[in-house]
Formats: sequence, C-alpha cells, structure tokens
Amino acid sequence: MRGFALYPFGSRAARRAAGPISLLQKFHVVRGLPHPIIACIPRLLAIGLCDNRTVPAETEPYRRPVGLAVFLILAGVVGWYSSFDLTLERIQTLINPDYVPTCNISPLVTCGPNMASWQGSLFGFPNPVIGVAAFVAPIIVGVAILAGARFAKWFWVLFNLGFALGLTFVIWLISQSIFVLGTLCPYCMLVWLVVIPLFLYVTAFNLKEGNFGNGAGSREIAALLYPWVWIVAVLCYLVIVVIAQLRLDAITSIIQSL
Repeated sequence: MRGFALYPFGSRAARRAAGPISLLQKFHVVRGLPHPIIACIPRLLAIGLCDNRTVPAETEPYRRPVGLAVFLILAGVVGWYSSFDLTLERIQTLINPDYVPTCNISPLVTCGPNMASWQGSLFGFPNPVIGVAAFVAPIIVGVAILAGARFAKWFWVLFNLGFALGLTFVIWLISQSIFVLGTLCPYCMLVWLVVIPLFLYVTAFNLKEGNFGNGAGSREIAALLYPWVWIVAVLCYLVIVVIAQLRLDAITSIIQSL
C-alpha cells in the first residue's frame, strides 16, 4: 500500500519524480529509523531538491606570518644575548670591584657607569635581568608560529602590551643615558635596536589582522603600510643619533676612540 509523499517541498513534478513513500517507510521514519530517508537522498540530489546554499563557504586559509616569526626569533636572540652578557658583566663587577667591563670602550661608549647607577637597578635588581626573562617571549612565539601555532586575539593584544611596556622602559633608559649619565652603553644600545622594531612590527601586525577590533578600513591601511614599518624604525634610530650628537657630540667621540 502506498501513501502520500513525505517531502512537501519542491514542485509537484519534483514530488512525483521523488515518488511516494510506503506506509512501511513512514513507520520507520516515525520509529526514528533513518534508512528510508537515506535511501531517498540520491533521488533528491538528482532532481535538485537538496539545496546546499545554506552551508557556509570555507573561510580564507590561514597564512602564517613567517616573516614576523623569523624576525621575532632573531630580535629576541639579539636582545637576550645583550641582556645576558650585561648581566654577567654586572656580576663580575660585584665580585671584583676592580673589574673593568669589556663594554668599557671609551669615556662615552661604556656600560660601567650605567650598571653602577641607580638607573641600572630601577626595581632593586640589575635591569638586564628583565631582558634575560623578557626576550624569551618573542623567541618562543616565533618558534611556535613556525611550528604552525595560532594565537587568539587576546594573546596578541597582551603580547603587544608587553612590547609597549618594554618600549616605554627603553625610552626612559635612553633619556637617562643621554641626558643624565652622559654615556652610551653598547649592550644597552643593542637592546634599543631590537625593542623599537619589535614594538612597531607587532603593533602593525595586530592592526593589519584586526586583533584590536579595528574595522576593515584601518586593516587595509595597516596592510599597505606593514612592509614599510622598517622605515619608521630607521627614523627612530636617526632621532636617537641626532639627540646623542647634539647632547654628547657622540660621533666625534666615537671616531676619536677608534
């Protein structure tokens, strides 16, 4: 015995093409047995009754920021090495007060006065210890990205906040070194060299990816400017050089010490 079609959608011709369903099939459907419906799927596909337009399209494949990851690793290694070596120099001066640090190149280019000053231990311990701990972060993040890791937006925001705090500390150290101590610490300058572009590149990346919740317009602008972030970093270096030259006549002093 045959009954009415179970599928009310589609045209009358389509329903006829699908064919009615027997009472036995209705019984299976009521009992929750799915195989009669599954058996009808090929016929439904053939007559176009199954519409997959509601299935969401695949999103754009994720592209790992390989360039940023490599830069994070390299900059992190340079910053960590500078901080670690400066920490060793500080330990040597504490063990032996007569020890002359290897970074004491001239009266201007030296790290001894910086380490011995209160500015060199702002939080009660040598500042380089902060760098030894902090520069591990970009190295780990860079390696994780190369390994295929993806981080949530909140992580990138906190990561950016860490670099913002680091840049703030570096700006303060630059001002103290040039305007108060009147010296240029070689290892300190290496830290300045990497912290500035680290902050700039991570900030530009977050703007480009919309991790700050910014709109599409600002994301497009950030994407256009992202390849030119290094120019901003170079301009920052030039500002530091000009200030050091005007305040300390640094270029002449460095040339005379060579």
